[in-house]
Amino acid sequence: MRFMLMLCGDETAEASAEVMTGCAEWQREMRGRGVLLDALGLHPPASAGTVRVRAGEVLLTDGPFAETKEQMGGVTLIDCADRDEALRIAASHPWAEFGTIEVRQLYG
Repeated sequence: MRFMLMLCGDETAEASAEVMTGCAEWQREMRGRGVLLDALGLHPPASAGTVRVRAGEVLLTDGPFAETKEQMGGVTLIDCADRDEALRIAASHPWAEFGTIEVRQLYG
């Protein structure tokens, strides 16, 4: 089963070098276990663009759609046996001690 781990955190806080090193080590470990499919960081929310179509009109907005301090900072794709394993893997990610990780199963 494939899952996406969405790494979220307060956009005003920066992850320490220690957290980032821990994330790289975690990725190496998960890749070695054959669980990690991909891990990608995102540019800051200020560089985002939002697209909506309403009544045939395209509405473009600079920046993130959500009006919140907590923003998605990266995504990680994993392949594991079930949801319980995905949650255990997410709990072992160093980001969980810094921010929040939302775990969602992928269709297909």
